[in-house]
Amino acid sequence: MLPRAIRKIVVLFLVQEYLFQKLIFCLLLHYLGSNNNNRRVRRRVGDVQSYGMLCRIPDQLTHMNRMYTVSELDCISNLRMDRNSFAHQCVMMRELGGLVDHRYVGVEEQVSMFLSLLAHHKKNRILKFNYIRSGQTISIFVHIVLKAVLKLHSLFLVTPKPVPAGSTNPRWKWFKGCLGALDGTYIDVHVPSSDNPRFRTRKGHISTNVLGVCDHEMRFVYVLPGWEGSAADCRVLRNAVIRPYGLKVPKGNYYLCDNGYANSEGFLVPYRGYRYHLKEWWPSSQCPINHQEHFNMRHTRARNVIERAFGVLKMRFGILRSAAYYPIQTQIRLIMACFLLHNYIRSMMPNDPYEQMFDAVSQEEDIDMENVEVIDNIDASPEFNLWREELSMSMFNEYQSRS
Repeated sequence: MLPRAIRKIVVLFLVQEYLFQKLIFCLLLHYLGSNNNNRRVRRRVGDVQSYGMLCRIPDQLTHMNRMYTVSELDCISNLRMDRNSFAHQCVMMRELGGLVDHRYVGVEEQVSMFLSLLAHHKKNRILKFNYIRSGQTISIFVHIVLKAVLKLHSLFLVTPKPVPAGSTNPRWKWFKGCLGALDGTYIDVHVPSSDNPRFRTRKGHISTNVLGVCDHEMRFVYVLPGWEGSAADCRVLRNAVIRPYGLKVPKGNYYLCDNGYANSEGFLVPYRGYRYHLKEWWPSSQCPINHQEHFNMRHTRARNVIERAFGVLKMRFGILRSAAYYPIQTQIRLIMACFLLHNYIRSMMPNDPYEQMFDAVSQEEDIDMENVEVIDNIDASPEFNLWREELSMSMFNEYQSRS
């Protein structure tokens, strides 16, 4: 039998050997586990890297084909214009707006990004996912197309034509020399907290007061965005008239306005204190009993063209129905772009699902505004009040003779 001291040495040796083997086994398990994790990480990284630019191109082409080459209805629903209008706009942007095809992003895709933003008020993250692009790419090309659209403002805005003396249009035949109608509309915006009091309207919304002037065919002649929501309509109009490149009204012509403005030369308003709004002239309502009410009835039926233009504009472009998260200057430029594109769509699309199209208007030469004497004052005019009185009396006398 081994001595006690030797037995202790043998037992200690066996215990150390067991612990060493256990340590080796644990290290082996740890190595194998970390190796599997590294393989999973490398596999995930490989999957992400494999979906690079070249792999995304087929999906991007498929998205663009579904957007504007497959169906006319899909193109109108997504871009607010038909395929022919979209193709013509891309040609204009390329030849006149200065847009160029980049290495991976063509002009068609740049314009469609911008139109999707205006039509549906999509955020950058949504456009990034839909177009399979980075958020930076979306932002860059949206601003590039915005500058190109504003650059072509002189092509999109129209020159108004006065109502001729022999007009037979039941809405406009009484208003000889009338160029159209004007009014202000509120569009919600996001501004710094310090500017909220200036942009708060009488209804509590944070908005900008936009002056819109349109002709008889619901096409905008002049647009002035950017004024605070607290500004009165007459103040905005006064600023538009005195601007160097502002609203120009030739002598002898005028626009129809509501009672928010003064009855002055160039701006014809209805009589105060008498029925005016369209809902007060329904078939079941009482007929006009004096020349003031009869004038107001015809005035509101003609001036309603600006209300319809604003309604169609906001129905077409969703970005105008809620505030956009851009700097205020960018928001104002986006609003201006919506008005310009509205004119382009009206001139290009024969069948617009968002508005009832008027009969084709013959193309006439533009009026040379350089040598025309224009109105530069919107203060109330006694002479214009007298002229309105004579006009309303002639309307009412003709109405009584038919009755």
